[in-house]
Amino acid sequence: MMDINKIREDFPILSEIIYDRPLVYLDNAATTQKPWPVIRCLEEGYRRHNANVHRGVHFLSMAATEAHEAARARVRDFLGAASAEEIVFTRGTTEAVNLVAFSFGETYCREGDEMVVSVMEHHSDIVPWQMLCERRKMRLRVIPMNDRGELLLDEYEKLLGPRTRLVAVAHVSNVLGTVNPVGEMIATAHRHGIPVFIDGAQAVPHMKVDVQALDADFYAFSAHKIYGPTGLGVLYGKKRWLEEMQPYQGGGEMIDQVHFEKTTYNVLPYKFEAGTPDFIGTTALAAALDYVESLGMDRIARYESQLLQYTEERLSALPGLKIYGQAAHKSAVVSFRLGDIHPYDTGLLLDKLGVAVRTGHHCAQPLMERLGIDSCVRASFSFYNTREETDSLCAALERIRKMF
Repeated sequence: MMDINKIREDFPILSEIIYDRPLVYLDNAATTQKPWPVIRCLEEGYRRHNANVHRGVHFLSMAATEAHEAARARVRDFLGAASAEEIVFTRGTTEAVNLVAFSFGETYCREGDEMVVSVMEHHSDIVPWQMLCERRKMRLRVIPMNDRGELLLDEYEKLLGPRTRLVAVAHVSNVLGTVNPVGEMIATAHRHGIPVFIDGAQAVPHMKVDVQALDADFYAFSAHKIYGPTGLGVLYGKKRWLEEMQPYQGGGEMIDQVHFEKTTYNVLPYKFEAGTPDFIGTTALAAALDYVESLGMDRIARYESQLLQYTEERLSALPGLKIYGQAAHKSAVVSFRLGDIHPYDTGLLLDKLGVAVRTGHHCAQPLMERLGIDSCVRASFSFYNTREETDSLCAALERIRKMF
């Protein structure tokens, strides 16, 4: 068992008082709070090790470079990648999707080709592929789901054909919490010779991910969703694809030789890292990965699963409350509507009662259309959340229900 009270002491923001009430932070799918090791790493980096990487021969630059590349190796180990060359630092999951949509698209996609995504994707895993399809005059095809929020795998395989160039799917839905069977989906695509991009933004904070075991061609996540800094992300890509793909941006670190007649590009992974990287942020990400692994990803997954079950049982007992997403395998997300009360009103009143949740379409409007709603309330959990906080959420919702 994890000592949750002790863990909460590592997160200073959790002791904040909101409207004279202790903060109940249930918006972890949007961003997670930061533990002291990450905060101190950021402070120390700017205070003691701030110098540009890869370019200086002085002590500070070499120290910063060593820490930056050690962070890359740390991410490689965390994801189970074969090589640090397969770890590209980005500004987040969104940039990682755009990078692949552009670079893979420029290299492999032609008019008449097809791209497959799922109905439950975040906008960041839809719009870049739509832009690719518009550029290349391709067709975007969509994997449907059942009413429980589970992808229909038989229908998925029917979408795969000789013109399918890539499949993109979320490991975990940011709205429904559905844990998609991405290993099985990757194997299915590979039988057809099709590579797969996995959006892991909602997966890596909650479960152990091994990209080689999954056999993923691409896997992306954001640092700020796994207790690290904002504005930083990771793209894992199999070396065979990254070597052949065109660079996404030009300038700075991604070059080998520049002449007006011709420019040659740097080796992996630097070919995809134009400009000065967030070398302070990468070391803080490494600290965040150290932190979650010190707790144990399996222990985190078990605790959050128990908390999710408790929360769904409590919420289901509230009159008029409907939960969206009843998949057999779920992560720590509960989306719901409380009777006819608009989700915005629910969220606003919860905030006044000290409970922070997310309301709206959650950057998943096609999924909202499939569910027959325009918005909902989302409570998303971390290992630092407690049953007592779930009780606070339910008590606040009961109070709101009676108000209306």
